[in-house]
Amino acid sequence: MNEDTFSEAQYKEFFEYHKNNPMIWKAFKNKAFEAIKRGFKHYGSKGIFELIRWEDKGQINKDGFKVNNLYTPYYARLFSKEFPQYKDFFRTRKIKK
Repeated sequence: MNEDTFSEAQYKEFFEYHKNNPMIWKAFKNKAFEAIKRGFKHYGSKGIFELIRWEDKGQINKDGFKVNNLYTPYYARLFSKEFPQYKDFFRTRKIKK
C-alpha cells in the first residue's frame, strides 16, 4: 500500500479497523477472486463491500455497521499490494487527506 496517500490518522484508523475485523479482509479477498475467476478485468471495492454486506448474517460491529464503506479504498489498495499481479483490478483515486 502506498502510505503517502494516507494521512497519519487515516492510516491508523484503517489498520485498527482492519486488525479488529479480519473477517472483512478474508471476505473481500474471496469476493475479489470470485470476480476475477468470472472474467472481470476491473471491479469496484464498494461493490465488493455490498456483496459482503448482503451475505453477512447481520453481525453489527462496534462502529455500528456490518461493514464500513469508509474503508473500501484502503482494502482495494491492500489487495493491489498483496496481489501485485492484479494491481489494476481496482481503479483507485488519490485519497483526500
